Amino acid sequence: MEDFGLYAYQEEVVERALRGENSIIWLPTGGGKTRAAVYVAKRHLETTPRAKVVVLVNKVHLVDQHYNKEFKPHLGGGYIMVPVSGETEQKDFFGSVVQDSHVIICTAQILYNALINSEETRHVELSDITLLIIDECHHTNKDSVYNKIMRCYVEKKLRGERLLPQILGLTASPGTGGAKILERAVEHVLQICANLDSAIVSTKNYAPELKKVVPRPMKTYDIVEKRPEDPFGQHLKWMMELIHGYMNLPPDLQLRECGTQEYEADVVLLEKQGVKEHNRVLAQCALHLREYNDALLINDTLRMMDAYRSLEGFYDTKSATVMDGTDIFLVGLFEENQIELKKLATDSRYENPKMAKLEDVLLNQFGQAVQSRGILFSKTRKSTHCLHDWVCKNRALQGAGIRAAILTGAGNGITYMTQHEQADTIRRFRQGGLNLLISTSVAEEGLDIPECNLVVRYGLLTNEIAQQQASGRARARESQYSVVAQAGGREVRREKMNEYLEDLTGKAIAEVQAMNSHVFRKKISDLQIQAVIANKFAENLKTEKRSRYAASSVQLLCRNCFKSVALGSNIKLVEKSHYVNISPDFKTQYKFGGQNIIDKSFEDWEPGCTIICNNGNCNKQWGFEMKYKKVAMLPILGIDKFALETPDGRITVKKWKDVPFTVEDFSFEEYCQDNFPDILD
Repeated sequence: MEDFGLYAYQEEVVERALRGENSIIWLPTGGGKTRAAVYVAKRHLETTPRAKVVVLVNKVHLVDQHYNKEFKPHLGGGYIMVPVSGETEQKDFFGSVVQDSHVIICTAQILYNALINSEETRHVELSDITLLIIDECHHTNKDSVYNKIMRCYVEKKLRGERLLPQILGLTASPGTGGAKILERAVEHVLQICANLDSAIVSTKNYAPELKKVVPRPMKTYDIVEKRPEDPFGQHLKWMMELIHGYMNLPPDLQLRECGTQEYEADVVLLEKQGVKEHNRVLAQCALHLREYNDALLINDTLRMMDAYRSLEGFYDTKSATVMDGTDIFLVGLFEENQIELKKLATDSRYENPKMAKLEDVLLNQFGQAVQSRGILFSKTRKSTHCLHDWVCKNRALQGAGIRAAILTGAGNGITYMTQHEQADTIRRFRQGGLNLLISTSVAEEGLDIPECNLVVRYGLLTNEIAQQQASGRARARESQYSVVAQAGGREVRREKMNEYLEDLTGKAIAEVQAMNSHVFRKKISDLQIQAVIANKFAENLKTEKRSRYAASSVQLLCRNCFKSVALGSNIKLVEKSHYVNISPDFKTQYKFGGQNIIDKSFEDWEPGCTIICNNGNCNKQWGFEMKYKKVAMLPILGIDKFALETPDGRITVKKWKDVPFTVEDFSFEEYCQDNFPDILD
């Protein structure tokens, strides 16, 4: 192993995998899990007849990263290696790619789609694979795509099928699954092991070497006292009380404290209740209260002006969509108080003290004579943009030489980044053009980001896994891991709890590793049988739910104006992904917004304009049109933009998979016959 450059602790954790056993490698962030996996893959390819290695990742950007940084450089030119994601054309003939390659690195969804697709050029069997490597394998639980793949594996195993791949999982922490006592944490670790049909391994003999290679940063709690006065926040709460009064809430309904996640949960339920009861006053007031609550949360974390701009941006879109007295009251309330709110938000006497503390933390690490590199973690994409604006406008931080950029998840929309923008930002950070990343959780897990000497967690409430991954980014010598928070606040309590849970995870893993092998295998087998039975039961319930009503008996109502605009029977499913309305009459129900921009191309379709409700001044955005096979203009709908009127009353659902009727597959041939009969004749 010397020529491969493995540390002794890495050699220790791959021993069982090299013997062909299923195993989960547990090493901290920066400990070289991927390098160890590449070595296992190399040995597997050299020693296994007709070897085929598939590497699964849970994010698109990790496909090219693993291919370019790890597998391609270290496996040499003797093997055919292919990276495949939803953005590459190989996904459309993935079955053929697997047959013709030695190593395939892909997103988990690509493999799962291939397992359930019967088309020859796209289909893959688990028996085609000899080694399955699962990155960030702690996600193999519940209904994750990793777990769906492993359910296929486990079901085949329980049926006695022998042609199954060897499993190699990689994780920095399996976590405790929400457990707070050792017994339950052990059960969680065993469940992860059962889901992956693997034993969990870690270094026992070379722990000092691992500690030296991956030193723990110095952790500091940078605490500020609560601001003595907050007239801006108090004014927002006064406005919220006026909305409460307008809603005429029942006296027995108690909303929790404004400016908390709990209050947000309350008003989300209120909006659903308003939709179900055809009570637009309740539904709209709840939506607006959520925006006020967001502003309070921002005021607690960022600048007062960030909170003000958030609310102002919301009402910029609402003033043009007034439909009734409720809208007039809500928009009028903001407009009447807008000048006072802005005046309070610009009064520096009441600014958020957390910002001053954050400035101190950054200035302590950055300076003209210091070559520092750091990551500032924040909760939302919106907050990263606010923090970036603050850093760029702060004279002291600019004077200290801070060159900052935003790093958020890839996707579509104004606050998302493209894959190219992500890669370019990380490249500039690695080369020194940038020295501070302001990031959401996307930088916690998996991304190839160089060693940092400062990691700051700002306004975050996450679990112990995310905390450990973020902490692992501070890998430079004498690095600092800072938690900036308010004295006695929830962030400090959560961080302390996560420290306890991190320790509990280690104890749970040690207990699992200490089990007699026969006892361990028996527990794993029992859990797998229980999981298969539970999954079958859940699938039966879903099938029953999907056939509860005839599709033609369910109406789709705009969630904003409550107008009935479609029937469930109008909805068809295109390519197992897109829910479209095929009724020609539906076009009269909507008008067009701007062009929908998606930063990638697709084999059979391209995006068109957004579509919005055409009922008077409603303008609720429903989705966008797609041009399918260069012929059919089909409106793709988001079910969360609608309410469902069923024979038993009105309901709302978050996702299409939860609708209580069966959605049939779209037939392009039938569509053409119905809409273009002259052409076909």
